[in-house]
Amino acid sequence: MPETSLSIRLLGEPVLRKKASPVKQINSLQRDTLSKMAQLMYAAQGIGLAAPQVGINEAMIVADIGSGLYKLINPKIVKKEGSQVMEEGCLSLPGIWIKVKRAKKVIVRAQDEFAKTLTLEAEGLLACVFQHEIDHLKGRLMVDYASFFQRLKIRKKLAELKTRPIDEELPESKTKSCKLQL
Repeated sequence: MPETSLSIRLLGEPVLRKKASPVKQINSLQRDTLSKMAQLMYAAQGIGLAAPQVGINEAMIVADIGSGLYKLINPKIVKKEGSQVMEEGCLSLPGIWIKVKRAKKVIVRAQDEFAKTLTLEAEGLLACVFQHEIDHLKGRLMVDYASFFQRLKIRKKLAELKTRPIDEELPESKTKSCKLQL
């Protein structure tokens, strides 16, 4: 299941479109995987990462917008309020940014790495990150929200990502031009 060294999977890899399986029993394997995911997220200058993005078909995410690390298992959005539009990027779609409309405020129920049930209220950027990462657990990507015109603008980059050789070096992240790299 989890590899010793995790790597970010890119658009076109089937694991990104599969619905993640719920974690039935939380143990040291999940704790270790979440820690490795967090290390990879920080190394890639991201603010969120879901297990499918590293090839693991389990419902786990990590997120940190600068106010502390969240390690969540089996997260579910139980309430949404309002709306906001933010430009989002994705570690699995390097070089692509699109404006996505999401709820402004969410309540998320999940388990932490020690199986304790949590209820988190998030607003603004953190709400956006939670929604983006939980979408990954459903096999949904930010490009699924793109308008017809957004799709036209990014279609060449999407095609390049899908045909990129797996061992090809990725372009350096352009996180300075986009505050969300999820």
